[in-house]
Amino acid sequence: MAAVTSPETTPQPRVYFKTPPGTGDEVPQKQGRVTVKYDRKELRKRLNLEEWIVGQLTQLYDCEEEEVPELEIDVDELLDLPSDVDRALKVKGLLADCFKPTDDFVAALLERVRGMQKLSTPQKKGEVTP
Repeated sequence: MAAVTSPETTPQPRVYFKTPPGTGDEVPQKQGRVTVKYDRKELRKRLNLEEWIVGQLTQLYDCEEEEVPELEIDVDELLDLPSDVDRALKVKGLLADCFKPTDDFVAALLERVRGMQKLSTPQKKGEVTP
């Protein structure tokens, strides 16, 4: 089989496989896909944390989930900060318009974040992390 690029002018080149002439029926052209494996355990932990945050915010703001103010508590950004003090200041800054006490929420959030890892670009099997 020979690889032939698509005659279309698209931003990303595509590779199609074509049977050489005279070898039989033409094979339908298929576009290949590349898949990678994610760390499902870490993704599950992250999803559980995000669901917990939404639940806590609905209690703090005393409203329904849809009415919670648009807050972006970025776990990776928190993990980039050098200390828990910096993380607490960041989260308290995001919750500045909340009228209820936020200290318990911030302390619980930092405890949950402490054991987490930053999500990075998934790697292919056999690839070594530097």
